[in-house]
Amino acid sequence: MSETKATSNNHSATQKPESFEQKVSYGFGWQFGRQLQKNRFEGMDVESAVQALRQCFAGEPSLLSENELNEAYDVMKEKRQTVEKERSEKYKSICATFLSENAKRDGVKQTESGLQYEILEAGTGEKPKEKSTVRIHYHGSFIDGQVFDSSVTRNEPAEFNLSQVIAGWTEALQMMPEGSKWRIVVPPKLAYGDAGFPPAIPSGAVLVFEIHFIKLVL
Repeated sequence: MSETKATSNNHSATQKPESFEQKVSYGFGWQFGRQLQKNRFEGMDVESAVQALRQCFAGEPSLLSENELNEAYDVMKEKRQTVEKERSEKYKSICATFLSENAKRDGVKQTESGLQYEILEAGTGEKPKEKSTVRIHYHGSFIDGQVFDSSVTRNEPAEFNLSQVIAGWTEALQMMPEGSKWRIVVPPKLAYGDAGFPPAIPSGAVLVFEIHFIKLVL
């Protein structure tokens, strides 16, 4: 009997909902699952979550008191903060090593602020000023090569005032003659710092850009 029951349960777990009631119920469950996935943590026990769902829906009392739950939440929060801190410190160390090694590469120059740049193609046009408006193409990635933003991919040049972008861009573009193509490496203090720009830019990120200064607009 137990073997037959197990087979039946496995079948029901994969059986596609047919009635409207089943579909709506499945939708609620899916939303709950997405919330679990969004807030997942190491050691999460999905079966405990399902157990609580069944008991709550059936009107049964919670097996845990509010104090027990709050205590568990606090412990888990502390663990998560510790893990995030360790991960952040490790990432910052990797970024610092990258900056140190990149500065030694042939053709790479570093300014007093820490901005690193490499001239890929020299332009001959006018250099913009601090409040100039420019048109550029750019390709932005992290130190591992993962792309987070690219006007090149979109095939749509960007146009902006130099006073409205990260400090690394403001500094670099003022040194670039119109028509230039540079590769710049921007340390966190000249980008988004420890705050980052969630969810796209993590805390303490070093950003790598290839910039083509197309035109001085204004």
